[in-house]
Amino acid sequence: MNHHPAWPRPRGLLLDAMGTLIGLRQSVGEGYAAVAADQGLALDAAAIDREFPALYRQAPPLAFPGLEGRALRQAETDWWGALIAAVLQRIGAAPPPAELTAALFDHYSRAEAWRVYDDVPRHLRRWHAAGLKLAVVSNFDGRLPALLEHLGLAQWLDAVVISSTAGAAKPDPAPFRQALCCLGLPARQVWHVGDSPEDVAGARAAGLACVCVRRP
Repeated sequence: MNHHPAWPRPRGLLLDAMGTLIGLRQSVGEGYAAVAADQGLALDAAAIDREFPALYRQAPPLAFPGLEGRALRQAETDWWGALIAAVLQRIGAAPPPAELTAALFDHYSRAEAWRVYDDVPRHLRRWHAAGLKLAVVSNFDGRLPALLEHLGLAQWLDAVVISSTAGAAKPDPAPFRQALCCLGLPARQVWHVGDSPEDVAGARAAGLACVCVRRP
């Protein structure tokens, strides 16, 4: 990433996770169908892939102000359970049994379901060596810190802020501000790197310059 002449050189970077640092090894539909098949259930992967993106965007924020511990974990699993049920209803499948919802939640908590984009370790290593403070800001849940650890990325990160514990999700500026607090830096000294409209709008609301990543 080159220095943009209109922006002061940053002392820190906030980084989106999904679609920026890491991505799924299979499409959502392929993953859902594979996990369901292990339980003797048949799901149409292509139909899930058609319907999932819009339903995911329409879901309420993955954020639970004031919750922690078991209550937070239950709220996270309930959120995903509601989304899974909505997807299966949309494709005309039977409501998901509790065992399938739990298996899907567990599947995406494992590093094997994800891949690190090829350029990411090189950039993180270089930025860290240059003295930049690095934090992830993601609309995700409590599985993310361990995932980043297992994927080998946590070694370069100073903080991981997730929407489910931040009490707000991008494009709300609150997660960005929490990350700035963790890094001990003002917004004018930090850039955000992300791939979605929520990244751009949230960074702008928090007073951050934003660099957009375009993954194939």
